[in-house]
Amino acid sequence: MPTQSAPKQLPCLTERIFPQSSTACPQRPFPIGILPGEGIGPSIIEASLVLLKVIERHFPVSFEVHWGGKIGKDAIAETGRALSDEVIAFCKAVFSQGGPVFCGPGGERFVYDLRREFDLFCKLAPIQPLAAMVDTGPLKPSAVAGVDILVVRENTGGLYQGDFGFEQKAGIRHAYHHFEYSESQVTRIIDLAARLASRRRRQLCVVTKPGGAPTISHLWEEQALIAGRAHDVELKILEVDNACYQIIANASAFDVVVAPNMFGDVIADNAALLLGSRGISHSANYSEAGHAVYQTGHGAAHDLAGLDRANPVGQMLSLAMLLRENFGLVEIAHEIRLAIDDTLAAGWCTGDIAMAGGQVVGTRALASQIAERLDERLSEVSTPQYARAI
Repeated sequence: MPTQSAPKQLPCLTERIFPQSSTACPQRPFPIGILPGEGIGPSIIEASLVLLKVIERHFPVSFEVHWGGKIGKDAIAETGRALSDEVIAFCKAVFSQGGPVFCGPGGERFVYDLRREFDLFCKLAPIQPLAAMVDTGPLKPSAVAGVDILVVRENTGGLYQGDFGFEQKAGIRHAYHHFEYSESQVTRIIDLAARLASRRRRQLCVVTKPGGAPTISHLWEEQALIAGRAHDVELKILEVDNACYQIIANASAFDVVVAPNMFGDVIADNAALLLGSRGISHSANYSEAGHAVYQTGHGAAHDLAGLDRANPVGQMLSLAMLLRENFGLVEIAHEIRLAIDDTLAAGWCTGDIAMAGGQVVGTRALASQIAERLDERLSEVSTPQYARAI
């Protein structure tokens, strides 16, 4: 396997943007709320939490883990709602302690209802390929080299948060779905995306569809021009179909991409091709109050539940993102990423990222390999290097 350069250390994305940034770490021990989720959720959550124990063995830091209830389809079967009152109360308790929620996949309306309930208006999906995966996925290495994209998705308006149902008209059943965007919703997400771009490579791409959604697209483009000037970033406006194509065909030309709810969903999933597998995709959702929920970018994969075949890497990377963004453990989050990269480079993989000459293993075995390498890496670093974060 060719030698790849090590992943660069990623800075805090949300520092000075959300109240939960690394400049104001919450109480110790660090509180984390866990929603295991459905399908493969419990297995990849379990695999990820092993890394916290490794960290605790090496540094004077501890994590206080709180377990929440069922979500998604499992919650519907028990309570009739994808987001139950019990889980709402649980999240409120975790947020009140200054902690984030670490969430496994949940189906039906769970994620949409959770975002509306806590005004988690901003979803950040980093597209930063691991070095070991550059020549493993479906794309050519040249298409992936140097890619560093941040997809910013608006979560609380648009199609996914509309009013929908069925009604009878002249004896025929009609399905309807009404949705909208307020100017304030558009302004806050585009302004945030422009601020993020101003701290990176100063390039902002705004995704719209003027012919298909003319008034909403006009509002987004209008606010984009204002934010672009205010934050001195280079602005590019693309229609969603062209954006999906260009992000794969010319990925290195993109920096920050901001999009309405449904378009952002499509863009982020499409861009996961650059990671080599959807199983590596990860993300975080934030509110203006500083509430944060971390999750993968993939679904519950019920067909893999209980088979020990799911890829835990996306969930692990979302944990690293949590440690970096909420607790300021920048260096430790970087070591997790390096440990994952070391493991994949050594040929260990799950079936979705099987590579030539690699050793395909199950969820627990891959997690064990990653934890072992993290343990080795942390035993070699000097504690004073981490003093500021810990």
